[in-house]
Amino acid sequence: MSEKIEAGSILTGKVTGIQPYGAFVALDDNTQGLVHISEITHGYVKDINDHLKVGDEIKVKVLSIDEGAGKIGLSIRATEEAPVQQAAPKAKKPRKRQAAAIIPEVEGQQGFNTLKDKLQEWIDQSQREDLIKK
Repeated sequence: MSEKIEAGSILTGKVTGIQPYGAFVALDDNTQGLVHISEITHGYVKDINDHLKVGDEIKVKVLSIDEGAGKIGLSIRATEEAPVQQAAPKAKKPRKRQAAAIIPEVEGQQGFNTLKDKLQEWIDQSQREDLIKK
């Protein structure tokens, strides 16, 4: 690797190859780096081919240099100014829920009853002679 390349420097390079995960950029005759797909531009990139093509001259910032592995991490978006965020539309207040209607109890009403409510009724039924099987 060339000694003049340092992390943080901004250089001009040429796109030499495009893969689904990023673009390879030649910084000089002997040095090549990778611009990861997340560093192509601000925002979401679905397909790198929509933004770059082989042979493009681009300005890149050196993010990292791994001498041992011989890898250089590059970024195009670090050389661009971030787009101004538009204010999000004002969120609507959640609507208040109406209270459940109170239904008066009706004699012989069917539906959910607690055990406490039914217990006395069951005791009375169990003591009735006409309901006891013989």
